[in-house]
Amino acid sequence: MSEATWREVAPGVHVRRHEELKLNCGLVVGEERSLVIDTRSFHAQGDELLDAVRQLTDTELVVVNTHAHYDHCFGNAAFRDSQIYAHSGAADGLRRTGEHQRQQVVDHLRATDREQLAEQVRETEIVLPFYLVEEDTVLDLGGRTVELQYAGRGHTDHDLAVAVPDAAVVFTGDLVEEGADPAMEDAFPLEWAPTLRSLLGRDSSGASDTWVPGHGQVVDRSFVEAQAEQLASMAERFSEVLGTGLAGVDSLANAGRGLGLTEDTLRLAAVRALELRH
Repeated sequence: MSEATWREVAPGVHVRRHEELKLNCGLVVGEERSLVIDTRSFHAQGDELLDAVRQLTDTELVVVNTHAHYDHCFGNAAFRDSQIYAHSGAADGLRRTGEHQRQQVVDHLRATDREQLAEQVRETEIVLPFYLVEEDTVLDLGGRTVELQYAGRGHTDHDLAVAVPDAAVVFTGDLVEEGADPAMEDAFPLEWAPTLRSLLGRDSSGASDTWVPGHGQVVDRSFVEAQAEQLASMAERFSEVLGTGLAGVDSLANAGRGLGLTEDTLRLAAVRALELRH
């Protein structure tokens, strides 16, 4: 496994991509404080990220969880002395699903003969974000600001993006996915495209051409626009079928074919669309 290293995508704005899950964590360095974006999957990984952050800055650290999936926030245990921000829905989601997520991860790691990692996940304390937001929020890091942006429901009902206006960089969390389909397990398939388009239209991100997805390679604005269009096309086709009153998982998934999404993604999106209709 290759060692994760920082990539500076703009002055004082760094991305650390991890081989496991192709996960991206971010660091925005200010004069007085620095913002860590997502904390990885368990305490030891959070500790390793914290050590890597300290190689770049000794400023006070602030953390944001883009959403409440374990790979983005179970590393909070290593940052418990920092202010940890998230959408209020992320805190609710962790209270409701944190232990279930943990058990799913432990079971998967054990099934794939990674008992040591499974034990580390099992022993990790789930530390909830404490500074909760429900609308766009500006954080002053000293000499620069960042914006925590809530644009609506998409990958979850509580996704936060992080814009760095002076650097023209946006961290999207899993609202944008590179190298794999958008993940639909907790998604809002009919609302995701408008949420992405809202982010694209924000004043603070309008000039941004560096977009950091939750997983995969850093992308440009055209990639995000194309993903929004793909999701919009899927939603339009789903809505047409739902409007007939005869929608089922098979009919919705069939309607989404030809958009470049896998059969598994379409079926998960169809299940979610039907669940959310009721």
